[in-house]
Amino acid sequence: MSESRPARETEPVIDDVAGHRFVIHEGSADAELVYRARPGRLILVHTEVPQELGGRGLGTRLVLAALERARRTGETVVPWCPFARKWITEHPAAVSGLSIDWSEPPPH
Repeated sequence: MSESRPARETEPVIDDVAGHRFVIHEGSADAELVYRARPGRLILVHTEVPQELGGRGLGTRLVLAALERARRTGETVVPWCPFARKWITEHPAAVSGLSIDWSEPPPH
């Protein structure tokens, strides 16, 4: 009989307001969703999950944290980030009751 190790607790998603990002600290790596906050708007700019943290649903958790903030504050979500845009499109129930602005990001 082999012993199983207890499942490691999942790190929380932190809204790092000063850094303009939602972040999950896992060991020495961070998964993040960078955003811009404008009056009444939460612009989702870029999601990055390091390769060593991939496949664990961290990107989804970051997007969900952004949606929860928008729900709590009444902000309109502006998904410029391709990952967030695709995730929101594929999970319409998750954005029920939220205002979404599908405008494209400005050119660089």
